[in-house]
Amino acid sequence: MSFGTGLSGLNAASKNLDVIGHNIANANTTGMKAGRAEFAEMYAASLGAAGGSNGGIGVSVATVAQMFTQGNIKITGNNLDLAINGEGMFKVRMTDGSVAYTRNGEFKLDKEGRIITNNGARLQGYLPPAPGAPIPVGATADLVLPTGAGIAPRETGSAPINPGIFITANLPANAPTQTVSTPLTAEQRKYGTGLNLYDQQGNAIPLQIYFVKTAANQWSVIGRVEGPTPLTSWQGSLGTVNFNAAGQVTGTPTLTLNSGTITPNLVGPGVPSAAFPSSNVSINVGQPGAWTLTQYGSPFAVYDIKQDGYARGELASIVISEQGIITARYSNGVSQDAGQVALVRFRNLQGLEPINGGYWRETFTSGQPIEGQPLTGRFGSVRQNALEESNVDLTQELVNMIVAQRHYQANAQTIKTQDQVQQTLVNLR
Repeated sequence: MSFGTGLSGLNAASKNLDVIGHNIANANTTGMKAGRAEFAEMYAASLGAAGGSNGGIGVSVATVAQMFTQGNIKITGNNLDLAINGEGMFKVRMTDGSVAYTRNGEFKLDKEGRIITNNGARLQGYLPPAPGAPIPVGATADLVLPTGAGIAPRETGSAPINPGIFITANLPANAPTQTVSTPLTAEQRKYGTGLNLYDQQGNAIPLQIYFVKTAANQWSVIGRVEGPTPLTSWQGSLGTVNFNAAGQVTGTPTLTLNSGTITPNLVGPGVPSAAFPSSNVSINVGQPGAWTLTQYGSPFAVYDIKQDGYARGELASIVISEQGIITARYSNGVSQDAGQVALVRFRNLQGLEPINGGYWRETFTSGQPIEGQPLTGRFGSVRQNALEESNVDLTQELVNMIVAQRHYQANAQTIKTQDQVQQTLVNLR
């Protein structure tokens, strides 16, 4: 029996050295989780044996446990390097169509713009139903960056949410009352601002907006587009705004740039290519606390002016937030959410099956995956331009190797001693 006991000790120590060697070999492997050999003593079962009277028959390796502790976060500067700070794993679809999970965030792009690992596995996440639309949480799909083409232009007034022009300004209460003339006089142009509007092809149309006080607490809003010559310029009323005694907008002012108001010959040959706008564009000034006009006894000032159109733009950069939201930024100043990285966790991480390449697969023991968004519930955050290093403590592993080596030597010594004892018995006469 002693030979068997010593042999089991040698096998266990050898397996322990294998695990330690694997940890040391992967000390620089991104997202790698160290293993630990866990042992169990063995006893021979016999009928009628009282507790504690059986001699042990050796040791076995009960399991090689995976240590899912957080590794250090290393800044790399690569936009597609991602690290998870906290709980969760990246979900990837392997080249054979199966699903796997990893903590290795060394991602690249393939020729179709999909985010892939070094082995070609495709990163999974949530996609918006249309460019720039809110990202719903549902079935995951391959995350694809919009690298193939730029963003198409959008006509002013055609945004699906909050379309039109928005102005926040103060009109001086002591301004003189005037009668609007065509063209406006220099005095009538005293209180004005301007911005570029965009037609369906993304051509910029410079619109000037002037405010002329026509009665007590009443202002006319005049639009003007300067053509190539004074005779080809356009001027028209955009509406009227009334104020109460406190200088606040009363009622719901209807300010509109009517469809087809600006024709091609107003701004030059071929610009724009068709009458603009194709439908009425609202000019929003009546929401206190957001964008509004006021009439106070202070100088004229424009605090904010914006509109929803833009020209065509090329992809300039990709930004991934801690929530895993992938935002594409374009050369025209527009930013659109292109997707969101999905994270997955398991109730029993120890039940996952490790496979080559730094991946794990779901098993019956691990339980079913729980998918979600970063920074929700128990999920951690996603760090761009960073990688999670291996959680191997190299110093500790070297100490463990020395201890395992001593265990191996000690078990070998028990076999040697048993051999000497048996040799002594054989030599008896």
